[in-house]
Amino acid sequence: MKNKNIKAIPKFKNKDKERDFWVNADSTEYFDMDKPIKLDLSKLKPTTESISLRLPGYLLSRIKEIANSKDVPYQSLMKMFLSERVEKELYKKTDYFRQFA
Repeated sequence: MKNKNIKAIPKFKNKDKERDFWVNADSTEYFDMDKPIKLDLSKLKPTTESISLRLPGYLLSRIKEIANSKDVPYQSLMKMFLSERVEKELYKKTDYFRQFA
C-alpha cells in the first residue's frame, strides 16, 4: 500500500529521544519509499570514549617505536592492535561453538 501522506519528522531534544521515537515509529509514514535517496556515509566515524590506561614505560616505548616505523600515531596503532586481537578472540570463540552445532 502506497502512503502519499508523508508525515513531517519531529524535532528531537537529543539523540536518546530520537532513538526512542524511531524504535516505535513506522518509517513508511515519514519517508516516501518509492523515492529512495542516496546517502554517503563514507566519512562517518564511530563514536569513541576516552580511557586511562597505565602501561609499563618499556612497553609504551616499544609501541611508539613500532608506530614510528609504520608512520602512524601510537594511539592509532594501539587501537589497531586491540581491534585485531578482539576480532581474533571473538573468532576463536565462535569457531569453538561451531563444533557443537
